Amino acid sequence: MNLEQQIARRRTFGIISHPDAGKTTLTEKLLLFGGAIKTAGAVKSNKITKHAASDFMEIEKQRGISVATSVMGFEYKDVKINLLDTPGHKDFAEDTYRTLTAVDSVIMVIDCVKGVEEQTEKLMEVCRMRNTPVLVFINKLDREGRDPFELLDEIEEKLNIRVKPMSWPISMGKTFKGVYSMYEKNLLLFQPSRRELQDDVVSINDIEDSILDDQVGESLANELREDVEMVSEVYPDLQLEEYLNGEVAPVFFGSAVNNFGVRELLDCFIDIAPVPQGRETEQRLIVPTEDKFSGFVFKIHANMDPKHRNRIAFVRVCSGKFERGKPYSHSRQDKKLKFSNATAFMAQDKETVDEAWPGDIVGLYDTGNLKIGDTLTEGEKGIFKGIPSFSPELFKEVVNMDAMKTKQLEKGLQQLMEEGVAQLFSYELGSRKVVGTVGALQFEVIQHRLKHEYGATCKFVPMNLFKACWFSCEDPKKLKEFMDSKYRHIARDKDGKLVFMAESKAWLQMVQDNFPAIKFHFTSEF
Repeated sequence: MNLEQQIARRRTFGIISHPDAGKTTLTEKLLLFGGAIKTAGAVKSNKITKHAASDFMEIEKQRGISVATSVMGFEYKDVKINLLDTPGHKDFAEDTYRTLTAVDSVIMVIDCVKGVEEQTEKLMEVCRMRNTPVLVFINKLDREGRDPFELLDEIEEKLNIRVKPMSWPISMGKTFKGVYSMYEKNLLLFQPSRRELQDDVVSINDIEDSILDDQVGESLANELREDVEMVSEVYPDLQLEEYLNGEVAPVFFGSAVNNFGVRELLDCFIDIAPVPQGRETEQRLIVPTEDKFSGFVFKIHANMDPKHRNRIAFVRVCSGKFERGKPYSHSRQDKKLKFSNATAFMAQDKETVDEAWPGDIVGLYDTGNLKIGDTLTEGEKGIFKGIPSFSPELFKEVVNMDAMKTKQLEKGLQQLMEEGVAQLFSYELGSRKVVGTVGALQFEVIQHRLKHEYGATCKFVPMNLFKACWFSCEDPKKLKEFMDSKYRHIARDKDGKLVFMAESKAWLQMVQDNFPAIKFHFTSEF
């Protein structure tokens, strides 16, 4: 197969949602339909027999939540699907933001009982920043949920995107009968089953056909006919261009835990979802069909296998063909790197790959050369845009609890920060180290991983800090004046960039007024 054919058969997408909407379950069922796994393992907190295929960190198994992005590749109907399951928990939002830079489209999972939740809105904002195409899966129809029309109105209003239902539920909860696919013109009958793949399809070319009454009863059949008529009047036909531009979201209904409605979603997805798209560098747009390889690191994971102290950089292939063992230019360090070990993923199961194509995610074993945001190329130098660090919201000082393990603590902190788990700030004055996170749960994860992966114990002492602001100034004299005046409050991030640690909103405002020549930045990308 040539480059164009390889690109045409690839789809790379992320699954996003508020915690507990059923995202990891849907991920698993997509893998089940794709034949990538044979049995489903539901994630049950503290009562786990089998863990979800995409949750592999020890703390994820204990808590029953996803805290790191998992990457999985599988084949379905001769299409190579690269699926990225993201953390739903808001404390790990930054990992999700970074992951969304590596996908071409997303599937958003919404709980039919709770509707659109806070984290869903935040994730949608990130999708909108890059006009990422969104497909919506309204989940948990086997429960008593909200009216489908009400849910669609809420999606349009809160997420600021138009919708187009592609299937429609026949009742909900205890009386749930199935869904009618307006995309495939057939009826899918519901049988509660967590293990079997549901394929009980009745083909209905005409919704007025009496077969419908026989299958679901006259009352529900008439209700469905009315609903479908209203849907076709209220929601215009799907225009593919509008979906690809992120203006309209196709909507599917189902129950992931019962494997229901998942195949219809997957079939439509491979039909309409975008093939790998171009990516902007600081110089120009790089398109996938270019002959020369290029890619960027969007995630780093240390100790994926606790028995071996390995560190894997996740690279999205953007153009050309990646070949194992071939030297590639590392733009930031301006040197050539060779990767004899390259892997493809099925959660924590890895297999060696000799080549990869645009849209694929490759894991490269790394000894510390690569950082999040790094660019690898075969040809020209250039750096891909769009992976910022955000100013954290919570700050705690790291206190070493075992002086004999100082080296292990420093190495562990450095590696975890390079993964993007949190941000580390080292004060210029003294040797105080402060960890900044988006949410409280990250401190627990860091503590747990430092102890179990590096043998280092520490405690976190809360600090009264409002914001960590990166700063810059065009006038060296004024920059020195500011640094001399505020030396007690100046730190450096893991990349050595200068950061001002502001204690309160009012104080930050006063400092900004007093030093107008200094520019303060709330993301590290400036």
